[in-house]
Amino acid sequence: MDFSGTKLICLVGRRLVTLRRDCDPSIPWPGYWDLPGGGRDGDESPEACVLRETAEEVGLTLTPNDLIWRRFYPRPVAAWFFAARLPESAAADLSLGDEGQALALVDPAEWVLREDVIPHFRMRVAFAMEELHDL
Repeated sequence: MDFSGTKLICLVGRRLVTLRRDCDPSIPWPGYWDLPGGGRDGDESPEACVLRETAEEVGLTLTPNDLIWRRFYPRPVAAWFFAARLPESAAADLSLGDEGQALALVDPAEWVLREDVIPHFRMRVAFAMEELHDL
């Protein structure tokens, strides 16, 4: 299946890993809170893409076994969303990469209500949290 990129709903303990995008007006949603992830390189798989982007953006080295949930969204851009649940101790491994202004751990229920979150990601995170509740 063709896709442009990936995003990760990464829970560290009970908190969501989120990044504030750069304020560059040439990028979509400048200054908004985002999720780790990004564009596909070459013909990499969705899993390889999200694992690479997560390591680059927030310093977490995950494995395919860490990915406990996945959904494909064809619009507005064809993208795979994944979820991972890590222990609270993983917070010590977080580090902001070369992109973004800030890295934060926040309550997912509060994150989805924020006005400065990429709008279509709010519903995707809320949906994932509902499904993850049973896992």
